[in-house]
Amino acid sequence: MFFSGIEKSSLVDFENKVVCTLFTSGCNYKCPFCHNSSLVDGSAEFSISEEDVLAFLATRKGKLDGVSVTGGEPTLHRGLGDFLEKVKELGFIVKLDTNGTSPEALRELYARGVVDYFAMDIKTSFDRYPEITGVSDPKTDKVKESAVFLLSEVEDYEFRTTLINGFHDEETMARIAEDVKGAKNYFLQKFEDKGTCIQGGLSAVPAETAEAFAGILRQKVRRVSLRSYWY
Repeated sequence: MFFSGIEKSSLVDFENKVVCTLFTSGCNYKCPFCHNSSLVDGSAEFSISEEDVLAFLATRKGKLDGVSVTGGEPTLHRGLGDFLEKVKELGFIVKLDTNGTSPEALRELYARGVVDYFAMDIKTSFDRYPEITGVSDPKTDKVKESAVFLLSEVEDYEFRTTLINGFHDEETMARIAEDVKGAKNYFLQKFEDKGTCIQGGLSAVPAETAEAFAGILRQKVRRVSLRSYWY
């Protein structure tokens, strides 16, 4: 595998853990609010080999808790499982970010024991996926299948939604709550425009609105938290 970016130490990508964050290139969605536009279209300028990553990790034993793999969409890469197996052999825990479009990959990775924590994006309510994801076929049935897999078979996971003005409202939140009823952890994330989004001119949902959205989700979800709203 090759990676298009590395953050050698992060305190924010895996709750209560110090991790190395790896970025894969390429995504099957084109969400307008994605801030990793160069990773989505594969135009990121540099690649890092898995050999270099593993060599670096070998020097960080006892200093890092684990590795967080994000993208892009990591499950598009066929060598992901083999790479994560090597990461686990070094003694690190692994978090995987995913959009949920490949439940088959999630099941395989979980069965192999190479992912300790799944973080799955819920872009919006499932009925609005064609509107939000920027593609004609967002594989909503696959996303639903991944959600059911996490809900029914996985111990440590989270669902999360990045809140955007004009993209999310109370009705959307109520539908999401039904879509993932009984979920263990749900995070509502504050959108930050870093100037690298696919679409410009987007803005964050205010904190009081985000809290109201959280209240709606709490009617169906066990734990709901706001992320990046309170520093």
